[in-house]
Amino acid sequence: MATAIRVEAPVGDDDAKTISFETGKLAPLAGGAVLCGLGETRILMTATAAGHVREGIDFFPLTVDIEERMYAAGKIPGSFFRREGRAPESAILTCRLIDRPLRPSFPSDFRNEVHIVGTVFGADQVNPYDVLAINGASAALMISDIPFGGPIGAVRLAYSATGEWIPHPTYEEGDASTFEIVVAGRKLDNGDVAVMMVEAGGTEAAWNLYQEGAPKVDEAALATALNESKRWISDVIDLQQQLADAVIAEQGEPGVMSYTPQVDYSDEIYAEVQNLGGQRVGEIMQIADKTERQAAEGALRSELVERIVPGLVEAAVEAGEPAEEATALATKHVKSAFRSLSKATVRSRIVNEGARIDGRGLRDLRQVSAEVKVIPTAHGTGLFQRGETQVLNVATLGMAKMDQMIDGIDPVTRKRYLHHYNFPPFSTGEPGFMR
Repeated sequence: MATAIRVEAPVGDDDAKTISFETGKLAPLAGGAVLCGLGETRILMTATAAGHVREGIDFFPLTVDIEERMYAAGKIPGSFFRREGRAPESAILTCRLIDRPLRPSFPSDFRNEVHIVGTVFGADQVNPYDVLAINGASAALMISDIPFGGPIGAVRLAYSATGEWIPHPTYEEGDASTFEIVVAGRKLDNGDVAVMMVEAGGTEAAWNLYQEGAPKVDEAALATALNESKRWISDVIDLQQQLADAVIAEQGEPGVMSYTPQVDYSDEIYAEVQNLGGQRVGEIMQIADKTERQAAEGALRSELVERIVPGLVEAAVEAGEPAEEATALATKHVKSAFRSLSKATVRSRIVNEGARIDGRGLRDLRQVSAEVKVIPTAHGTGLFQRGETQVLNVATLGMAKMDQMIDGIDPVTRKRYLHHYNFPPFSTGEPGFMR
């Protein structure tokens, strides 16, 4: 069996608890595999990439999966078959937490499929695994041959009842705090940390703690949290770099896999779209009504496709490409260039003129309204509208015994507040599947 390469460092000012990264023992065929530890919590993070681009793909297919295993907490699954079920909400939320800072860190022309898998091996019921998984995913990518602009570091901070930010809090410390924030970022050449993602929210204990006089989280406290997070992010980035350097020292430079760069359109196509439609795009993006604006935008896009695509197809056919394939590809490129031009136009107005897409200034709000008792038979309903966006909330009250039993690997065993979110396709004026 291969010898493992391991690095570790204390968490915060607590020398008794460490964060560790280990590679070389498990999953040797994965592109990169790192066993991560925080306290006695363990999660194996692997990163693997396809050797070729899937035909017809026009986006970066990054997939993140988290596999929670009940044995990690010394439990047997509670289902009839005593088998692991589908991923719980905690795992799905962790997948999203990992995806958000990682996705923009890959080259823009890289479209090979990348799969990040996290398997929870040990859950000590003390230390959460989610932020550890972000750091582990970055470490796995760092020791692989996948092109990746990392490392990326992350930390969770909890705002205690005494007004202090606690790094990498335990479940107990988080439950006893009023607010939690997860920050991810990358290290710049000058040593500073650029923040890439922030996820934050109050805790269930916040109300009672505020009633008892705990300090509230204001803008100054959040600014302090973002500033303090940079220290812990920098520390975990340094630890990832130590692991990468140790792997290089023992196994040599992994290099970067060869891949075929993918482009949505050429500079020439973008220039032609801008030349023919740039002024009209600027005018369309000043239409306040969303439906009218989208209709005008669609009409201009179709017009540009009709004007530009024939010339591109003619050149492609002369070069020996089939006319049907050339037409489909040229249409796709023109539409992509038009979309980029629209985004650039909107951004330019915001940055240079201080005007948003519907003419509002940077400090102007859309018209806001609220209404209650919309559905007479429900316990509580509220309709909130901002501009053309509506949210209909329905509340149902139940007895304590109606709470949800949780069969998971963390200390949470029951849940009394359930929040379900639905986004039907008619919300955007489109047909589609109901999920």
